[in-house]
Amino acid sequence: MHYAQQHGLPKRLKNALILDKKEKTDYFTKIMTIQILHYEFLGPIKLDEWGPPMGKVVFVILSRNKDLFNIIYIDQSEKTNDTDFFTKHKKFKCWITHTGFEKNLYLSIYPMSDSDQKERQKLVNRALERYKPICNMED
Repeated sequence: MHYAQQHGLPKRLKNALILDKKEKTDYFTKIMTIQILHYEFLGPIKLDEWGPPMGKVVFVILSRNKDLFNIIYIDQSEKTNDTDFFTKHKKFKCWITHTGFEKNLYLSIYPMSDSDQKERQKLVNRALERYKPICNMED
């Protein structure tokens, strides 16, 4: 199984890698990435294109307005096979409120397969401090 598919990303992502709007390729695959802090997150992809499984990750929910992505939520997760992991998330309504439509929601993940919850939360806390996503700040 391709690396992107192991983390719930669509097969088509293996054909496109964008890093800071510059193309970068390797011998085997091309995957879109986005830099958050100093980490390369896989994606973004449309949230409704995501499908399990998803390993231990830090994930970012983004809204899109033309070519601009805004971080609206950051969290971490254990491995999941739940197909409704995101739509049943306690902050899903907040995400929709701030994007207008589910089709405007995007997902990026940073796989941390050998991590524990504390290690992932440390990265989440650093990102929260820097980006202050609206849906993390609301109760």
